Amino acid sequence: MGFEAPVINVNYEINDTVRVINGPLATFIGTVQEINKEKNKVKVLVSMFGRETPVELEFAQVEKIS
Repeated sequence: MGFEAPVINVNYEINDTVRVINGPLATFIGTVQEINKEKNKVKVLVSMFGRETPVELEFAQVEKIS
């Protein structure tokens, strides 16, 4: 059986500001550092505890801030 991963449209690019919309980091705001379309992951730099921390999230967990 050949399963195909659903195609998710990504409306943000590297250096765009995004908001985490679900998961343990919901409401955090960060900057896109890397987009990995093969794994459907995005690396976002968020400020936690006074430090910039890179976190890897699913495409659907973030939205671009207008």
